[in-house]
Formats: sequence, structure tokens, C-alpha cells
Amino acid sequence: MAFSYRDRVVLVTGASSGIGRALALRLAKEGARPALVARRGELLEQLTHEIRAAGGVAAWSAADVAERDALHRAIGDLRQQLGPIDVLIANAGVGTPTLLDPLNIRDVERMFQVNVLGTIYAIEAVLPEMLKRREGRLVAVSSIVSFKGLPGESAYCATKAAVNSYLEGLRIHLRSTGVSATVACPGFVETPMTAMNNFKMPFLLSADQAASEILWAIRKKKKIHRFPRRMSWLMRLVSWSPDWLIARGMKDYNEHPPTGSV
Repeated sequence: MAFSYRDRVVLVTGASSGIGRALALRLAKEGARPALVARRGELLEQLTHEIRAAGGVAAWSAADVAERDALHRAIGDLRQQLGPIDVLIANAGVGTPTLLDPLNIRDVERMFQVNVLGTIYAIEAVLPEMLKRREGRLVAVSSIVSFKGLPGESAYCATKAAVNSYLEGLRIHLRSTGVSATVACPGFVETPMTAMNNFKMPFLLSADQAASEILWAIRKKKKIHRFPRRMSWLMRLVSWSPDWLIARGMKDYNEHPPTGSV
């Protein structure tokens, strides 16, 4: 039977803007009941009002995914409002260039806390009930750069590679439980995080296009979905390239690092 989002409670982290917001709107149009989490409560409230005004059902609760107890409380609140979580889309993420001298350790710590631990905390909050029901879908939004460590983005790439590995092992561990796991690996997406990039981003997608790809991957129970296809091919070429060529190609990027990331 084809998977339908209708009446499913879909938890989306990082829902206040970018891909998360686009996911919430698309899900509502497909009849799902989005459960929205992000730090910025005022934006979540506006998004929820927009969904309800269009006849949909949604609820929100503000929390930083890097704060385990606060995230669990927020998810518990949403569960009370909407019911058990059917699908988790762990989308919240941050990206900052990795500097050399001095190393920007606080930025690196924040990326690991949000991108890696935030994903794991969200899974921790929903997985037990999925296992009891023998049904559920766990989804993490990673990045196309998770497959190659890039100069100036080593910490960001590492966080996304960690997400890939964690979900891969989890997916195999979950065989025969009724719970599936999917990793979505987009390329450049037009979001507030990439808005400050000071270079031309190849094969740039809108947030809505990225959301469409992610929802398709969930329907198909894809193990890992890299998109857009041309960006995936480009990253394969980069992964085969010698270090000196990559260093030369990213020289200007590292001399004038932006404040955004993939």
C-alpha cells in the first residue's frame, strides 16, 4: 500500500524557517498534522496560524534541540496535543566555517551539539513508542558534503558524516521492527543559513524543492537520498580529486569565509 501522510503526526525540528518551514507547509497540504519544534517560538506560532487558517492541523512548542530535557518536554507537549509521533524529520541544523588560527572551538561545539546530538535527542524522544507500535519513520536531514571533508568546512562535514553513520547503523539495527530510517542529503538550498554565502552556489534549490525531495524519499523508504542529482555527481568528482586541486579550488573561500554553509 502506498504511504500517505494524511492524518500522520509528523514531527519537524528546525521548523521556523528554511527547509523545516517548507516541510511543515507541504505536510499540512497533504493532510498531515505537523508537530513543529524550533528555538524561535514567535515564528512557529505564525507558521501554525498559517496552517490552521488554511484548514490544516498543527501544533508548536519552542525548544533548542541541543538541550535534551527541553527538547523532550517540547515533544511530550506536542504528543499530548496531536497524538503519537508517526514520522520524525530531524531537520534542525547549523553551519559555520571552520577557522584555523585560532580554531573557532565554540562554533565547532555548537555544530556537534545541534547537528549530531540534536538529531539523537529527537530520535530518543520518539523511538520507544514507535518500537511499541512496530511502526514509524525516522528521518535526518544531512548534507551532500557529508561524503567528503572539505577545507574550511571540516567540522560541518564531520557533523553530517556522523549523522549518516548513526542513521545507517540504526537502520540496520531496526530491521524487522517496523521502524525505518532515512537520511536526506541535499546540496545547496536557499535558506537563511546559505543566504550569507559570498559565492555562486551550484544547482541551488528552493526550500520547497528540497522539502518535496525529502517527502518523496520518506514515502519510498529510501535508505539515503542525495539530491539534486547533478550536485551529487559533482560531489563524487570532488571526492575523487587530489587534495591540491581541492585546496586550490577553495582558496578564495577560505581566505574570505562566509557566515553560512550548505
